[in-house]
Amino acid sequence: MSRPPRARELVLDAFETLLIDEGERAATLDATARAAGVSKGGLLYHFGTKEALEAGLIERLDALADADLAAMENSPDGPIAYFVRTSAMNDDPLDRVLIAVSRLAQGGHAAAGTALRAVRERWADALRPHAADRAALDLIMLVSDGLYFNNALGGDGVAGPVPTGEAMASLIALVERATRA
Repeated sequence: MSRPPRARELVLDAFETLLIDEGERAATLDATARAAGVSKGGLLYHFGTKEALEAGLIERLDALADADLAAMENSPDGPIAYFVRTSAMNDDPLDRVLIAVSRLAQGGHAAAGTALRAVRERWADALRPHAADRAALDLIMLVSDGLYFNNALGGDGVAGPVPTGEAMASLIALVERATRA
């Protein structure tokens, strides 16, 4: 598969940043074109409507989720350790697109909500063979959700602790002991 044109990626990057920093209402086509440093015509060449731009962001989420699932599957520490460790945000491309698509979903964009649920279900499907039962899988997913939530609140929110280093290793060991198939 060939790489998308750089201008298209710049537009998606700008749209993603606007969603994260200013919210769904501020992420207009005009604002996105300005932020990307392209003309509105240039934006419309790649994304003819705001709906097409939103679909492009959801496609980015799907592609990054595919890469994350492959990394999870191939992780030398195993899928559970990988998933828990990567649940603490690093402001990487997957984190950014998850937040941006979440902003769309919060604004009532049904396809964004569906895409987020689908990614979460794909993670659960990848972890299911490594979990003893449904409750064990729920524990893995909820620990991940909690880490992500607490880390996401790190700026102006009321964030809880996000373990690092040995504390993260101990948490992973505890989750693995409690959930292994």
